[in-house]
Amino acid sequence: MSATRTISGQSLVVPRAVARPVERKPDLRSVVYDRSASGFQFRSLRQILAALIGIGLAGVVLVGRGDVADFSKAQKLLLTGEYGEAIASARNVLETEPREEAWYAILVRGLLTIGKYPEAFTAMTNALTVVPSDIRLMWLSREAFAFRNDPERGRQVPKEVFQLVNRRSWLYREPESLVVFGQAALALGADPKDVLEKVFDVAGKADSKLRDVYLGRGGLALEKGDFALAAKAFEDGLKADPQDPDFHFGLARAYSGSEDQRAFEEVESALKLNPHHVPSLLLLADHEIDAEEYSMAEKHLEQVQKINPWNPEAWAYRAVLCHLKGDLSGETNARNTGLKFWVSNPGVDHLIGTKLSRKYRFAEGARHQRAALGFDSTFLPAKQQLANDLLRLGEESEGWDLAQEVYQQDGYNVEAYNLVTLHDTLAKYATLTNQDFIVRISTNEAGIYGGQVLKLLDRAKRVLTKKYSVELASPTYVEIFSDQKDFGVRTFGMPDNPGFLGVCFGRVVTATSPAANSGKPLNWETVLWHEFCHVVTLQLTHNKMPRWLSEGISVYEERQADPAWGQRLSPRYREMILDEKELTPIASLSGAFLNPKTPEHLQFAYFQASLVVEFLIERFGAPALRSILGDLGDGVEINRALETRTLPLATLEKDFKEFATAQAHALAPQLEWDKPPADHGIRPNEEEFEDWALKHPKNYWALTETVRRLVDARKWDQAREPLELLVANYPNQVGSESAPVLLAATLRALGKTNEERQILTRYVRLDDSAPSAYLRLMELAAATSDWPEVIRNAERYLAVNPLVAPPWRFLADAAEGVKDDASAKRALLALLRLNPQNPAELHFRLARVLQRMGDPEARKQVLLALEEMPRHRQALELLLELHQKPDSNK
Repeated sequence: MSATRTISGQSLVVPRAVARPVERKPDLRSVVYDRSASGFQFRSLRQILAALIGIGLAGVVLVGRGDVADFSKAQKLLLTGEYGEAIASARNVLETEPREEAWYAILVRGLLTIGKYPEAFTAMTNALTVVPSDIRLMWLSREAFAFRNDPERGRQVPKEVFQLVNRRSWLYREPESLVVFGQAALALGADPKDVLEKVFDVAGKADSKLRDVYLGRGGLALEKGDFALAAKAFEDGLKADPQDPDFHFGLARAYSGSEDQRAFEEVESALKLNPHHVPSLLLLADHEIDAEEYSMAEKHLEQVQKINPWNPEAWAYRAVLCHLKGDLSGETNARNTGLKFWVSNPGVDHLIGTKLSRKYRFAEGARHQRAALGFDSTFLPAKQQLANDLLRLGEESEGWDLAQEVYQQDGYNVEAYNLVTLHDTLAKYATLTNQDFIVRISTNEAGIYGGQVLKLLDRAKRVLTKKYSVELASPTYVEIFSDQKDFGVRTFGMPDNPGFLGVCFGRVVTATSPAANSGKPLNWETVLWHEFCHVVTLQLTHNKMPRWLSEGISVYEERQADPAWGQRLSPRYREMILDEKELTPIASLSGAFLNPKTPEHLQFAYFQASLVVEFLIERFGAPALRSILGDLGDGVEINRALETRTLPLATLEKDFKEFATAQAHALAPQLEWDKPPADHGIRPNEEEFEDWALKHPKNYWALTETVRRLVDARKWDQAREPLELLVANYPNQVGSESAPVLLAATLRALGKTNEERQILTRYVRLDDSAPSAYLRLMELAAATSDWPEVIRNAERYLAVNPLVAPPWRFLADAAEGVKDDASAKRALLALLRLNPQNPAELHFRLARVLQRMGDPEARKQVLLALEEMPRHRQALELLLELHQKPDSNK
């Protein structure tokens, strides 16, 4: 199954599900469905193919009496974007040779491309009068009929093609006709695998140079979400003809969303071959709208409309741009213009709605999908997108039903299959509720830390709604997935997960649980706080806010909630701020999230966005930020809102750069930050480095490298002094190899336990994902019966990973030590859910706690202990005590 997104799929903002539904997805190349109920007889398909192949396929497309060289030249003119010349050439030939059907195809394709739809229809009508049985022209006529406002007539074409080939298969022996027959069969409900293998592959073997084969195979794979197959089809096409821009464009679509840089390279290749390649120009505009580079999108749309003033997709994109600017009359005019020649074209509203949904405007997007389905109730792309929109709006019943409908109508639709199977997984999840939240989480995890999830969300709602003066729609849906693939399906429609921990759609939040985060330790509390902050700001602005501001506020609010949460300035970020090429202008900051050069650059985009928010609040005050959000909710464009509430944008950019630079220089100012000479490197082996380090005793990079060498060599006595120097001058550094962590390890090796504890105690106040440090502090505090300190670090550990036993064991001991029976009960119940090696002892301890609480469940727990260990003496004594004093358990 493909694990990539479609070119128009939802790629939601920054940077992890127990069944694996996606693993069972049928592959386009290997599975055959029985669709005989559709009314299309597969036996007829196979019989026709047998007849065609029995006769023998013709390997050459005949041009007739026209000059073959002239025809090839005209085809080349179409491919290179010289549409006017191609049209003129076709007209010249057809004036003297009116039965040259291949030239009609050149003429009609050219006229359709430049938007001369009435002329294209006239030309097509003339062609079918002259050659009524040419199925290649018949197939092309569907578009001509549609732009004549007669799409229903075009929908009859597949059946007519099938009937012609069925009656007179000997007439349609050339591979180009076979490809048309395959496309007609697909439109009538044929199995894609049958068409792929029994039609397109056969045609390709007959004529390995026929571009229609590669376009048909690749287009089918794209439609069904098999992007690997699509890429192979277009790559094979480029081997046959490296100068075909359509193959480069097909590759761009196959790679878009998974390998964006490669996709852009392919678009550039297409435009080099054909500067007027409309699909490539539209793809660039699509990407630029996502990146909020609206002026660039306008330029590419202008290029398209110079070629075809009536291109419906271009007008759909213009409608989106008008909507984003708050120009509602312009939006309406653009949409209506896009529908001028085909008034019931579902693709216009589908495209508008899809782009609005990518901007988180799901309600508006859903309205457009409903409009598209009003034009054509069978238009599955709109039905699929509507299902996604409704699920993200919390309108789950209709959303899941629509996903099921799509899957029933198209069993190869990867996204619908994934959603339908995920629905079965979610049905097995536990649901936790209160008046404000509906939380779905795996049953076992719900029993371990589900209560803490609700508690954290309640605190976030109380703090953030008051701070931003907003009333939220209730309830907020939060889904926490223990499998990354399920998270990916719920969030993106596909199982791939490009580094996201959580996503907010407005009132629906999806997140990964600690079970899905098998790599670097991550704090699930800060993730949920971050995402709930999105709930607040998105609802406050009616989802009308740029990516950078949304993410910047959430990261900023993490730091306000807890000093250990959120991103902070680091040595690498210091470098990037001081490098003018790395600091992104505010006006372009959303684009930094879309195609970062590296994962590090993506994380820096989050940090820089939060720094902009910090700058705005420090310089203009929190009320100014709330006013900006209010303006956005009223439909004001972000740059205009910034200028209204702060400064002219150019001045704001300049002042922010000065603010960020000052922040960078304020990082450990007593240390030197010049890097060693390039020939030494950061981690050099050359002895010359030692001489350089001696001359720069307070250089951060030199000290860091020196410490690394000494720690690796376990020279603890020598490592202590430079580590203490680093910690004294840069106390807020965090990370597994930071100076405080290494100093604590050094002090431990030297037996300086008290000093180690002091260092770690300061450190854990700054790092929200340091389970090793939390565990060590629990060990040290427990040794001195410092139970409050044990509890603090146990809770810190549980915020990273509540699915392991050590923090719960420490918490149980500490809670009993301070006589906090409620916390002890919580910890012991969690331990029992974690498949302990000695459940009898845990049941017994829980029974004692429940006895003190007067809970009748104590009797059950002591019996469970005895079931595990019948000779457990203390449990037997407790059971006797409970039997003798039944009133205490009422």
